[in-house]
Amino acid sequence: MTGVAGDALQRVREICLALPDTKETLTWGSPYFRVGDKIFAGYGETDGRPTVGFKLEKPHAEAIVADPRFTPSKYVGRHGWVTMDLADVDDWGHVEDLILESFHLIAPKRTLAKLD
Repeated sequence: MTGVAGDALQRVREICLALPDTKETLTWGSPYFRVGDKIFAGYGETDGRPTVGFKLEKPHAEAIVADPRFTPSKYVGRHGWVTMDLADVDDWGHVEDLILESFHLIAPKRTLAKLD
């Protein structure tokens, strides 16, 4: 994977794997990031554009999809999962904040304690 997609995957990978007790797995043919056995983020491509999916609190997920870069994730969108188009990202800090929110929702308390 090269170009925009390769760069986006590398950035997502760096953000996710910097968190405690995380690992990358190939799931459904794409890189997914887990804490323990639970997925907190997944990388993919839609129409050739790089994307990342993550879980948000439902009110946050419902509000953020007003931004055209975000869509409810297939199959799990009703549970607060959102997919973000990464092709034109200019604020990777925002992407990191959203992935971190997902991590906080998914990770066990003992893992979250390692963030302090």
